[in-house]
Amino acid sequence: MVHLDDSPVDVKRISQEDLSKYNEDSDFNYIETPEGDNAIAEFFQSVSSFFIDILRAILEAIFGVGHATGILNFILTAFPYLAFATLVFLFLKFFLKVKSKNIVYGQANPPTVKFSDDEHIIKNEDIQSLIQKAISQNNYRLAIRYHYLQSLKHLSEKQIIDWKQQKTNEDYIKEISQDQLKTEFTTITRIYDYVWYGEFPIDDLKFGTLSTVFEKLNLSLKTI
Repeated sequence: MVHLDDSPVDVKRISQEDLSKYNEDSDFNYIETPEGDNAIAEFFQSVSSFFIDILRAILEAIFGVGHATGILNFILTAFPYLAFATLVFLFLKFFLKVKSKNIVYGQANPPTVKFSDDEHIIKNEDIQSLIQKAISQNNYRLAIRYHYLQSLKHLSEKQIIDWKQQKTNEDYIKEISQDQLKTEFTTITRIYDYVWYGEFPIDDLKFGTLSTVFEKLNLSLKTI
């Protein structure tokens, strides 16, 4: 026999004010905010999924299937990872190639004169002796370097340029007012840039040809 409970029921009513108290309590905030690392991971995962979906649609259209299965599905799934691994491999290969090239070629014939040494060489050294020493050592790049510093020294002594460490070669070209000197100095500047900074290879024959251009400028300066 079923007994019915006819005792009075005490109905609890929750007002909007009661709810607002819980809303303002951080202990009852169950919304999860992803941390920085998780957010970044989710971003890359969403981007990866986007490109995978595009690739899947293209290949499915090419192969004439409505949904990739079997080996095609495996290829579509593995392709982004294979592409990423290939890019990493190519990057490392390029980096190691450049690094090894610098080790082999950069250290074999390193410039023995630093840019900060220019002032000391121009003001204190016998540059002609430095040129002869570099030639005797078959270091023609360095000899070209000294030739150029010698030209700067002569131009400064003639007060045609105002030599300063912080100035560029283009600044000196602009300071030369005489057309012939400007042309000759522009020519040796191009030679110097190619040989010293561009590491343009020269032997004794090429050096003999190039050095005459510097000597021509020196002769022009002697007549002033």
